[in-house]
Parts: sequence; structure tokens; C-alpha cells
Amino acid sequence: MRLRTRATVASLFWLAMPCAVRVRAQQPVSSQNASTGSLLAQAQADDAQAQFALANRYFGGVDAPQDYAQAVFWYRKSSDQGFAPAQNQLGNMYEHKFGLPRDYKRALAYYRSAANQGYALAEYNLGSLFEDGTRGVKRDYKQALEWYRKAAEQNLPQAEKQVGYFYQCGYGVKRDFAQARAWYLRAANHGDFNAENQLGYMAEEGWGQPQNYAEALSWFYKAAEHGSDTAAENIGYIFQYGTGVQRDYARAMSWYVKAAAQGNSDAENQLGWMYQFGQGVEPDNAEALSWYQLSANQGNIHGENNLQTFTDDLMDSGEYQDATLRVTDPAFVQAQRWADIQDLRSRMNGLEGDAQEQEDLAYQLEHTGKGKNDAITKIFNAVGSVPAANYHANAAKYHEEAAQLREQLARIEDQGKSAASGHTP
Repeated sequence: MRLRTRATVASLFWLAMPCAVRVRAQQPVSSQNASTGSLLAQAQADDAQAQFALANRYFGGVDAPQDYAQAVFWYRKSSDQGFAPAQNQLGNMYEHKFGLPRDYKRALAYYRSAANQGYALAEYNLGSLFEDGTRGVKRDYKQALEWYRKAAEQNLPQAEKQVGYFYQCGYGVKRDFAQARAWYLRAANHGDFNAENQLGYMAEEGWGQPQNYAEALSWFYKAAEHGSDTAAENIGYIFQYGTGVQRDYARAMSWYVKAAAQGNSDAENQLGWMYQFGQGVEPDNAEALSWYQLSANQGNIHGENNLQTFTDDLMDSGEYQDATLRVTDPAFVQAQRWADIQDLRSRMNGLEGDAQEQEDLAYQLEHTGKGKNDAITKIFNAVGSVPAANYHANAAKYHEEAAQLREQLARIEDQGKSAASGHTP
């Protein structure tokens, strides 16, 4: 989640942004500590919690093959009994196209059903939809803040952090850095590393407090230790440009590499810059071009701009061909592996969503007018069997393509494990 973005471009300065695009991620609640077989027996006996736990197994591929169709089946069984976590997860799947066709209105409905029961994660996700203003959901900062507050009152760390973010940005409320800092501190105390990163940012900028680089770095270190790639990139930037510390290119590159290994596109862009201009390393056109490309592939505007400018320079100087040589630097290979894994997972999820959409269409055709005797319905049922078969065939094709991508993913992940253990893949 990027609550803070640096504009690290070729002009060698960054533009401080008080508010930036926020990307949310939602994970299902972990399954119960029970065997899949015992969960299945409980689920078949209409135990809503067991149905939800079993669906989580299929959703995550934990102690069972990953199977979105089975996950959806059991989530729906649980949801139909009013179990809020299952309703929230179905909303998540519709929103992000995890084995279901993307449908923001259905996502909103499922989130609202769970949120109305006081389920904090659903309250948070409902706030997220209103904040982002997606198709079919009008942006409404006041409603978003209302739902975030409800979740925050239950001590949900990401909701506490988001309330702080709204005060930082002035979304639906008057901008108040003191309130923002108070909410970030509360979220940080509950273990939210994004809040820790924001506290570092506010200390560095002097927002709501005296500017303090030492405090900023301390918060960034805490956040990075807890897994924040953004904080790792921030530390790298501080050492690259000597912001309140002695400039140290080696330490900057080390932190950028850590962030890039987690897919941080800003760090990838900065690594490209360091290799292009020889900051702490020998200039290397191939490394620079590869890092810029990796950043640009994620849609990073600074990576895209630097890639275009650098490519034009290489073309003008006749050095472009040599710069396209394959880079075997372990840090780059690791970052590329991360990008490949994310791409495969995204494509798999999309295909599974497309498959479920085809199955839903087939089901609608096969069950339209069942039990009715009017002539139009009879004709539709007779004609409808042909396209229903086509929908089933399309679903099977998408499932097969997803299975092939899953095999590719397994190979890449195995290569990563071999590399980590010191063996050559």
C-alpha cells in the first residue's frame, strides 16, 4: 500500500506529495486448525464457520488444491447463512476478480451485508470502495470515513491508519496533521507498518511536528523491519541523496535492492538511475535499461519516463543494441521473478473469473423457465441448450489455460527456492 510516493525523476529531486494513490489488498481469514476431511464433514452438515474455513483452504490452496470454483461454492453456502466473513470474502472476490467476474455492485452488496453485522474487515472494504469510486460506486469521502471509523473503533489497524490518512489529506474532513499523527500512532501500536512508514514521512517533512530526520529514519527502519517495501525504498532514497545523513550509495543500493525484491517500482526506477549515472557502481547501460523497464512494466510513471528518455539517448548514440543484453545480476533476477509471479497470478485469477462467468451464463440458460409451461420458455429452453454447451466449453478452456499458468508458476517458485538455498535451478 503506497500512502507516500516519491517523484524520483531525472531532475534529481523529489516532489513531496501529502497524499498519494492507495492500493489495498485483502487476504481471507486463515482456516481453522482441522483436517480438510473433518472440515468437509462439518461443512456438509451446514456449519457456516466450517464452510468458510473449507472455502479458505480452496481459495489459498492450503492443504487442498487451489480451486476457486469450490471456494466460491462453500463461501456462498456460508454466506447464505449470514456468516459475515464469508460475505466479505465474496465481496473481495467480486471486486478483484478472484475466480469470479469483476462486479463492483455485487462486491458492494456483499460488503454492506457483512458490514451491517459489524464485521470490521467489511466495514474497511466498504470504506475503500467509497474512497476509490469504482464503476457503479460513486466516490464519497464522507461515507468512506464513516465506515473507516466504524472499523477503527474495533481497533482494526488498517482502518486506524486510513482514518489518519484522511486527516493527512483532508478527505471528507478538515486537514489536521496532529489528528493524522495520532491515528498513525494508534495504528502503529497495533502493528501496521504502513502507519509506521507514514510517521517517518511526517517527521521527515515536519508535518504537525518539528522536522526530525533522525526520527524519520527510525520509523522507516521499524516499518522496513516489519515488511514495508515502501519504507525500504525511503531509506534507500535518504542515503542516496544524503537527506539528514551522510550520502552513502552502497547503503542506498542495498535498501533499494531489498525494496525491489518485494516489487517496489520506485526502487527499481532508482536502481536504473544509479546504474545509468554510476552512483556507487560502474555505469552499466544494460542494468539501467533493465531496471527502468521493470519499473515501467508496473506502470510507474517515473520508470516509464526514464525508460523512454534513456532509450532515446541510447538509440542516438548507437549503444542501444548492446544495452539490451540479458542481465544476470542476482538482484535483478530476483526482482524479475517477483514480477513474473505477480503477472502469472493475476492472469490465473482473471482466467478463473472468466471461467466462472461462463459457467454462470450456462447455468442461467439451463435453468431459465424451469417448471413453467409457456410456449416461449419451452422454445428458449430447447434452443438454449446449444449455447449453454458452448459456455461450458469456454469455461473448460479457461480452466485449462489457468492450469497451464499454475504449472509455470510452480516452476518459477521452485526456481526461487533453489536459488535461495544456493542451488542452481
